[in-house]
Amino acid sequence: MSEIIVTDRDGGVHRVAGRVGSSVMETLRDFDWGVAAICGGMCSCATCHVYVAAPWQDQLPAQQGDEKEILQELESYRPGSSRLSCQIRFDESLAGLEVAIAAEE
Repeated sequence: MSEIIVTDRDGGVHRVAGRVGSSVMETLRDFDWGVAAICGGMCSCATCHVYVAAPWQDQLPAQQGDEKEILQELESYRPGSSRLSCQIRFDESLAGLEVAIAAEE
């Protein structure tokens, strides 16, 4: 099983099955950890903001312009680790991916 390791806003750590071919956001919104995904993955709302653990940052595709612009407007933005989980497509190479759900804004 390909897992995603998720730290929720209260510091709890969870291991969830990643769904190959789906965005990380699609997996996270199924849980009650604060990923609202209001825009449904259209990269327009930042309600799926996560922090990607350092070892994984270079393994993800580069941020596109829209994602970067949205993230830089957030108070909780962290250069290098902030990502919109709707823009991370899960595949076997990301088994063990570690993310923390960002503060709600």
